[in-house]
Amino acid sequence: MCPNGVEWKTLGEVCEMKRGSTITANQAEDGDIPVIAGGQKPAYFHNQSNREGKNITVAGSGAYAGYVAYWEQPIFVSDAFTVTPKEATLDIKFVYYFLTNIQDKIYHTKKGSGVPHVHPSSIADFEIPHPPIEIQKKIVECLDKFSALAAELQAELQAELQAELHLRRKQYEYYRTQLLTPHSDCNSADKPDDAQWEWKTLGEITLPAVNIKWKQVDATTEYQYVDLTSVNRENRNIEGTNIINKETAPSRAQQIIETGDILFGTTRPTLQRYCYVPKEYNRQICSTGYCVLRANKNVVLPKWIYYQLSLNSFIDYVTVNQSGAAYPSISDSQVKAYKIPLPPLAEQARIVSILDKFEALTTSLSDGIPAEQAAQQKRYEYYRDLLLTFDRKAV
Repeated sequence: MCPNGVEWKTLGEVCEMKRGSTITANQAEDGDIPVIAGGQKPAYFHNQSNREGKNITVAGSGAYAGYVAYWEQPIFVSDAFTVTPKEATLDIKFVYYFLTNIQDKIYHTKKGSGVPHVHPSSIADFEIPHPPIEIQKKIVECLDKFSALAAELQAELQAELQAELHLRRKQYEYYRTQLLTPHSDCNSADKPDDAQWEWKTLGEITLPAVNIKWKQVDATTEYQYVDLTSVNRENRNIEGTNIINKETAPSRAQQIIETGDILFGTTRPTLQRYCYVPKEYNRQICSTGYCVLRANKNVVLPKWIYYQLSLNSFIDYVTVNQSGAAYPSISDSQVKAYKIPLPPLAEQARIVSILDKFEALTTSLSDGIPAEQAAQQKRYEYYRDLLLTFDRKAV
């Protein structure tokens, strides 16, 4: 639409950039006016505004310093600044879309070693294309429709995948219970396969964990500290750990864990959380607040214990045997007193193999939700970039 190119001007030339006013959560009065500070969402709400109408905000400090947002309603700008066109030949929504298109470039202007900041002067010299106002409005109309459609598609996809995930989990839970439970008295010969199952306590089929001897460890030796608060409740995967040494280790960081151990949280807030330790955490450290279930592989597979902990019967057992109202907990000895059915190792391996496939199917669908959302966002960004790219007019 602009074959001969357009003028490019700096943001400082064509926009006013105005800082917000300091306010704390304690000073805010009950109201519905969003207070815009250093995050991606309102910090809290107030009963007064210091900006009316349409506004572009840029977060001033913190982890999201530089984050660009657009507001149609009155807002109170605090730890942020607004970007407002100075002249009628520049559409505010066009400026907003352009700034979101260079969001990463704005993030890279952060300054400060402690709390990062982005100042108006950080972006004042960035250039913005200045096509005719009617073209700006066409682009804004197109991107508004695209944004609305993308949001609608994402919502539909989210609902669809969540419904499918719910059904798949229900199906998985049903078959998991069937596979992990003997269907006749284990001491009878009603069914020959079931007759080979026996009941053992977790204490009878697990080996003791060993505590680290910090006094004998070199001060520079580092370990990964597995904290069950980093375990995803949906897929039971460890998603993050802290790196520690003898100087920085929390006092409860004592137990040495091994590949195939099952960690179970015995105290709130990690009570009822559990995970299977993958090989990358072999010989690392966990808290003494967790029950480490290390399978005696002569009689039981680690994954057999892992899947037994997922059954409602174990959840019910913990609920009945925990103590404490404010901080409920269950002791290691009580966890290890829980009895599980134990078929021969070959049967355990067959069932575990089936359940691993079921779990992989469920996890793949769960992972597919954010992956598809990210793919849609990339498609949107691709077309936004095309619409906001202009040749520079020859001087």
